[in-house]
Amino acid sequence: MSEGSFSKVGVVGLGTMGAGIAEVLARGGLAVVGVEINQEALERGRGHLEKSTGRAVKRGRLTEDGQREILDRIRLTTAFGDLADCDLVVEAVPERLDLKHKVFAELDKVVRDDAILATNTSSLSVTAIAAATGRPAKVVGVHFFNPAPVMKLVEVIGTVLTEDGAVDRVAALVRGLGKTPVVIGDRAGFVANRLLFGYLNDAASMLETRHATRDDIDTAMTAGGGLPMGPFTLMDLIGLDTCLEVLEAIYAETRDRRHAPAPVLRELVTAGLLGRKTGRGFYSYGDAAADAGPAQDGPPPSVAIVGDGELSRAFAAAVNAAGAPAAKVEEADLVVASGEDIDLAAVEGRAKDGAVVLGEGGLTGGGALAAHKPEADRPLVEIGVTPVTPPEAADRAVALVARLGLTPVRCRARRGFIVDALRFPYLNDAVAMLDAGYADADAIDAAMALGCGYPAGPIAEIDRLGIGRALDQLEYDPDEANPGVSDRLREQWDLGLTFR
Repeated sequence: MSEGSFSKVGVVGLGTMGAGIAEVLARGGLAVVGVEINQEALERGRGHLEKSTGRAVKRGRLTEDGQREILDRIRLTTAFGDLADCDLVVEAVPERLDLKHKVFAELDKVVRDDAILATNTSSLSVTAIAAATGRPAKVVGVHFFNPAPVMKLVEVIGTVLTEDGAVDRVAALVRGLGKTPVVIGDRAGFVANRLLFGYLNDAASMLETRHATRDDIDTAMTAGGGLPMGPFTLMDLIGLDTCLEVLEAIYAETRDRRHAPAPVLRELVTAGLLGRKTGRGFYSYGDAAADAGPAQDGPPPSVAIVGDGELSRAFAAAVNAAGAPAAKVEEADLVVASGEDIDLAAVEGRAKDGAVVLGEGGLTGGGALAAHKPEADRPLVEIGVTPVTPPEAADRAVALVARLGLTPVRCRARRGFIVDALRFPYLNDAVAMLDAGYADADAIDAAMALGCGYPAGPIAEIDRLGIGRALDQLEYDPDEANPGVSDRLREQWDLGLTFR
């Protein structure tokens, strides 16, 4: 079924993204013209289409007849002139402004004057692309997410040059294809990438400063943050060259240090280590499977719980679930102490030799470690170490926590450990975006939940976690200017309000 005023749509560039967009359009009943630069690239595009739809057939989501109908709606060609009677043309070539300018110059020559031209850019200025054409009023951004047949979000971008009605027509088309359009203005990174890549870049910097290992950061954000994949797995999937391009584009516009690409990312790209597509990035692909983490072999350790703080309560629940034996402080393998008026040094002094003592803070400089369990319903335990923590104490803590059926990661004992140190600056960015009026709460939450697979959008998430917790992590001081803390976040706190 065609939607609105569009019945035939062209797609220029049939890489993974362009082929996915062509498939989405054809699934919606539209006639599609797919264009590539030469026959070899065209055959690769045909392969993408056949593989994607074939996979849907194997999974029972599409019949063979349905696959054939979809493929038959897509005409593949190397001639730009075959786009002449299209109502809409979507450009999906690599993220190079000079290349996109060349494509739009060709489109200017062959496409009808009343046709809409759209760019699928994820980071470049739609305005800069539009200004280089002879019809800037007809240019919009239409940013699909990879894989396009699966991901529900599409960012639809208008510029100050776009004519009235063009964005609404494209948004209606997107909605008719079963996607969720988010209509926004032209800013580098739009909503999803502007928020996502600040977080990814922070993770790269965290690795570079040896705050935690690659595997522990990825594990922390999946097991403790509830994300579908860790930041390094995700960057390798996106492509490190693409990550670098997006960060550079956002940084060029904002000069925000959080988007200044981490040196390790630039070094990997310079070395040609781009992630999955080259077989190596932050991870190496094709090698033997990596270690799955600390073994949980052996019976649960004996545990002593001291105090009624958050950490103690979380471990008490884990101990009960694991059937671990309760013990006195003097006899336990693992001692967890948290709550008001807890003297961690005194507790450590009572523990037997070789025992591990975990506390929420106030490290004694002996064998005790700081620990954090960020979510009551998630298995992660972050174990913080200092320069004076004996390595064997950290190793033993990891092993004992794993034997309770929990997921341990280690990092430096600093504010936020891993999860909160990465999560709250991202949430603060989302609130700042809301405060700037760039997008409303529903659009921001939809962008991250539907475009990035997050379990919840950032505005809903900050309400769930609490503004007070966010301000504490961001080191908010009401007597100082706090340039890094969103004004809106501070105002909501002062007024005792949530965002929803």
